Amino acid sequence: MVDNPRIINLQRAAQFPWLDHGRCVVQEASQPWGMLMERCHHALDTRRILFRDTEGVCPVASAGAATVPAMVAICLLAQPFAVGAVVIIGAVVVAVAIQEELDAHARRRRAHPKPEASREAARPEPQAQPSTEEPLANGKPKPEGLGRDWFPPEPPVSLEPSERRPECTPKRVPPKGGHPLHNACANNVPLNAFRGANALVNGKAFDALQPAMRTLWEVKTDNFDTYTAVLRRIVVGNQVLELRRERGLARACGFDFRVGVRSAAHKAALELAAPELEGLIVVMDWC
Repeated sequence: MVDNPRIINLQRAAQFPWLDHGRCVVQEASQPWGMLMERCHHALDTRRILFRDTEGVCPVASAGAATVPAMVAICLLAQPFAVGAVVIIGAVVVAVAIQEELDAHARRRRAHPKPEASREAARPEPQAQPSTEEPLANGKPKPEGLGRDWFPPEPPVSLEPSERRPECTPKRVPPKGGHPLHNACANNVPLNAFRGANALVNGKAFDALQPAMRTLWEVKTDNFDTYTAVLRRIVVGNQVLELRRERGLARACGFDFRVGVRSAAHKAALELAAPELEGLIVVMDWC
């Protein structure tokens, strides 16, 4: 089993047609998959890609890549949970640079096997026990219409068991409120894939989702600078309790969490009251 994130990224990228022979992928392979796709999307042969947003994760239903904005394309390409969202047209020959990197990794493994493997071989084999389980190869059905030329046989190792739970798959739901300013701030979160909707994850409707960074957002549009000292303490106290709970829900499903506010004073007050939120609060310059 491959446990090297760089090699897993290379194997996944090998399913795609690259115009630069895979050089960008090899250069960025050590980055998280979403960041790799952001940096190398320009090198894809997008004429051979069809997007099918079957889970409603990104604001597009079915369109050729040439007509889809780059932001939406990156959103779909970066999904770890929307299997079948990206379809490759025609057979794919593994890009030269990617194949060379994979071949070099295979040679290194043969030349330097893991010490654990040698120790395991020296141990006496345990007594065989009867099992009622079917072998994985026979027990795991292969999705119809998905061949090995399109998608890797196993999900990325970054997927924790919690992320495979149904409640951890983001779902589009109507926005909670109807405040125009709040909606504008949420919709304009950079690379938000859920414009015009909330992202339902783990029972909580978050204001925005950045799939490429696996980050859920909450947006606060208080006119904090105009509040009295007493009102500021009340607002901060209530919001800190709420944000701690929401951060826990997001992290339980493998997502990062960010909070958008409208002023530096609001940001500073929240971080002072909850130091664990430092670095997670952003002053929104887009609304």
